[in-house]
Amino acid sequence: MSQINLGDIAVDVVLKDIKNLHLSVHPPTGRVRISAPMRMRIDTIRVFAISKLDWIKQQQTKLREQERETPRDYVDRESHYVWGKRYLLTVSERDEPPSIELKHSRMLLRVRPETDEAKRQALVEEWYREQLREAVPALLARWQPLLGVKVERFFVQRMKTKWGSCNHKARTIRLNTELAKKPAECLEYIVLHELVHLVEPTHNARFVAQMDQFMPKWQLHRQVLNRLPVRREKWSY
Repeated sequence: MSQINLGDIAVDVVLKDIKNLHLSVHPPTGRVRISAPMRMRIDTIRVFAISKLDWIKQQQTKLREQERETPRDYVDRESHYVWGKRYLLTVSERDEPPSIELKHSRMLLRVRPETDEAKRQALVEEWYREQLREAVPALLARWQPLLGVKVERFFVQRMKTKWGSCNHKARTIRLNTELAKKPAECLEYIVLHELVHLVEPTHNARFVAQMDQFMPKWQLHRQVLNRLPVRREKWSY
């Protein structure tokens, strides 16, 4: 992969065995990527990118204006989201192993006395990771036979610029822990998206056709996901 710069906009360039240029601006940060035919000259790709500069800026502006979550302090009556539903945090201190439980519209966080904010945050983030680890196997069991693919392993981790990714050769997928905060259909969309990439690594017409076949409303799910608040990070790309 190489990169070209258009003023303050960096464009990742990936040469592939394809016939046409493909331009994409990726949420949540507005990362720009061009997939180009293997033998296409970089000057030709640059001219193409310049011709699309106004569109690129429009897409980046939309993404950067996306609502950000307010910082969390992990104190009573603070809002937290699980599978798209809002819960109010209730913190109780007990001299026993920490735990988290959802009860009605509350997230009950039990911690040892004098547990600081950083430790509370770590407990909650690990709990979110566990929600994903528990939810993903059923989705893989549903979709893998339909697509005729097999994931060797999946990973759950914090990701700053992607909701998910896959390694086509190793047949592994990675999922952003933030997905546990979003509606369950958003997670299913991302899982299917990455599984389709095991069949078709690029976002070409074949990829779109596969998504249309297996999840006709996938673009709606993508819109919902990308409209929802994202983590307050210092995004860079």
